[in-house]
Amino acid sequence: MPIDNAQRFVAPFRVTNGKKFRLADFATDSLGGHDLTKDEGKALLEEGKVKLFALQEKLYAADRWSVLMILQAMDAAGKDSTIEHVMSGVNPQGCQVHSFKAPSPEELDHDFLWRTSKALPERGRIGIHNRSYYEEVLVVRVHPEFLGSQRLPENGIGKKAGSKSFWLERLEAIADHERHLARSGTKIMKFFLHVSRDEQKKRQLERIDDPKKNWKFNARDVAERAHWDDYMAAYEEAIRATAADHAPWYVIPADRKWFMRLAVMQAIIAEMESLELEFPKLDAEAAAKLAEARKALEAS
Repeated sequence: MPIDNAQRFVAPFRVTNGKKFRLADFATDSLGGHDLTKDEGKALLEEGKVKLFALQEKLYAADRWSVLMILQAMDAAGKDSTIEHVMSGVNPQGCQVHSFKAPSPEELDHDFLWRTSKALPERGRIGIHNRSYYEEVLVVRVHPEFLGSQRLPENGIGKKAGSKSFWLERLEAIADHERHLARSGTKIMKFFLHVSRDEQKKRQLERIDDPKKNWKFNARDVAERAHWDDYMAAYEEAIRATAADHAPWYVIPADRKWFMRLAVMQAIIAEMESLELEFPKLDAEAAAKLAEARKALEAS
């Protein structure tokens, strides 16, 4: 059974007004009211790849819009595998993936939006940010000691570093930044892959027990579990402050990987369909030149 309306499919997960947003209202194992089996979900994912390929082709040809996907999640939620499975059908020439880890010395010498701004997608392309500037109001908020390495001026913003007003101003800066990008022709969609604490534990144990997954394990990730509640509070406030129709959040249930991937896929399709993309149409002069070229080819 094909998905005829991607927008309707992902509506339960789309957040555009954060005033009443509560993370507790979003279950980590939800199917959004859809009656699907794992096999059906995998089949629908393959069908979605065909739709996404066609949309990307129009996006690239039109060269008017750019698309920015931001993926945020707790460790082991499945960001990397989601990118792999969802984007495997698109043309690599039209897709750019950037992963953001701890900032470099050069990046710390600039404002917190600088390093992601350098990696924004060009018109006609899909940009994927695996983590993003939201780390500055998530990880850094949970670990405010990281602010010391940012060397904020003590007679300026550094005076209130770590205070409630400081985090509010950072969230305002993010909201302003996304509003500017949207006005400039970037379609923004943000994903929080919402995994439960128990499921994260299960996946981290798999990384220890399976030799083929040992390379994925990081002892620091286990230590971060002690801050789970702080992270959930930080995510909730970030989504509340930055959810907007031009930059929606999708709170995607991540306990079932197959459904998480399908939901992300359908959200991308829904957002790109909203652009009403079309292949460029030739004006009369260009059409006449095309006709002349055809005659020349037929005569050669």
